[in-house]
Amino acid sequence: MAGALLLLLLLGVLVFMALAMGFAWALARATGRHGWVDTIWSFSVGLAGVSASLAPLAADSPNLRQMVVAAVAALWSARLGAHILARTLKGGDDPRYAALVQEWGSNAASRLFLFLQIQALCGAVLVLAVMAAARAPMPFGSVWDILGLAVIATAVAGETLADRQLAAFRADPANHGKVCDAGLWGWSRHPNYFFEWMAWVAYPLFAIDASGAYPAGFAALLGPALMYWLLVHASGIPPTEAHMLRSRGQAFRDYMGRVNSFWPGPPKRR
Repeated sequence: MAGALLLLLLLGVLVFMALAMGFAWALARATGRHGWVDTIWSFSVGLAGVSASLAPLAADSPNLRQMVVAAVAALWSARLGAHILARTLKGGDDPRYAALVQEWGSNAASRLFLFLQIQALCGAVLVLAVMAAARAPMPFGSVWDILGLAVIATAVAGETLADRQLAAFRADPANHGKVCDAGLWGWSRHPNYFFEWMAWVAYPLFAIDASGAYPAGFAALLGPALMYWLLVHASGIPPTEAHMLRSRGQAFRDYMGRVNSFWPGPPKRR
């Protein structure tokens, strides 16, 4: 019975994400602002993660572990979604999506819809990682649980700091047309992406039982694995850097020669 309820919950997550990204597609098409896509995706993954964590599939639900994991998912979602929402409301379009729409031409509407449904599927996989952590049968409070909380706290703080440093750099008129290499941006070209990935490392720490008594916990590894691929090889760094090369040219090429792409490290001497 519990297995059937779990499968039904997973199906519900998948349907919810598909509907949410369908709404994101319609809103982006209506407003011409594709920032709504990532805004809705962030809030939707968080809402689905919280719901999947707290859903009463057992008599003792929700327990402390479920509530902590749900709170972690809510914190991540609220911070990221609010940040992207504020940026979207300021106006302008997301250059990554704008470039895709231009490239797709007359097929832009249908291809964007399919693209966002793939994002919905990715979101459902991330929610599965959250569920694996929330449903772990171990009592909450182990060393690994505390380490997981430390990781998520560091990730949220780091991403918030990176976003604020970039916003402060852009707010200074003297920096117009320049490449931000201040603070964390002097150690990684994408510190916001690095800390975004780091947030998903917390879930395997919550989920995996070293004794092997909870093999489903290894599903939480899907979170950091998928997020790394998305950020480094798909919708994160490649289109962002393509846009920066178009808009900043040689200044960004010089920056690429000095600063690591993803993993933070001291800048290289030229």
